[in-house]
Amino acid sequence: MAWVHAVIALALVEYLFFGFAVARARGRYKLPAPATTGNEAFERYYRVQANTLESLIVLIPAMLIFATYVDALWSAGLGFVFVLGRAGYFAGYTRAAGKRHWGYMASILPMIALTAGALIGALRAAL
Repeated sequence: MAWVHAVIALALVEYLFFGFAVARARGRYKLPAPATTGNEAFERYYRVQANTLESLIVLIPAMLIFATYVDALWSAGLGFVFVLGRAGYFAGYTRAAGKRHWGYMASILPMIALTAGALIGALRAAL
């Protein structure tokens, strides 16, 4: 489980980095809080952070359940692919909205696999 926990911590560090990037973008594009609209470049940074938060709500419990009922190393590996995908999502989306797709796919597919595996593993254990 140590690898699972390490990857979860890495995903949280990445999320914190995205939050810092939003704060920097807020200053760079002169968009004072609490505004979240008004500059397209800023909005892309903000969406990366918000979309990542939405994903973490699914990822973290899915990783823990998958690790418990299926395999901890696979859980950590899939979680790490998610982290790499989110980095690609950040790199692409902050440049242009149309460049976010490969990073999105690289992060959503492991999340789907972890969630499906968690559900199947828990149901198998229950039955």
